[in-house]
Amino acid sequence: MAEEPAKETRGKKKGKADENMIFVGKKPTMSYVLACVTQFNNGLNEIHIKARGKAISKAVDVAEITKNRFAEGAKIKDINVGTDVINSDEGEKLNVSTIDITLVR
Repeated sequence: MAEEPAKETRGKKKGKADENMIFVGKKPTMSYVLACVTQFNNGLNEIHIKARGKAISKAVDVAEITKNRFAEGAKIKDINVGTDVINSDEGEKLNVSTIDITLVR
């Protein structure tokens, strides 16, 4: 059988739902703040800041810095917390906390 080429994701347009989501991870906090401010400047009135595990505290920092320093009139509309079940390398199921902060302007 011939191997299928890897799917190319670069250059494809994001869907409407993905357009207003910022996924917080290992990058510096200000990288995510810049992403939030850019989304607001591009005309979006609502963005979702999402994180899991250790990145939750960074997501809260991103929301507060964006709201208080860079986005005039931005407010936190909603905060949702939850748990995702993921499989570890050893095959065990692990519970990981999640957060979704909704900022509106």
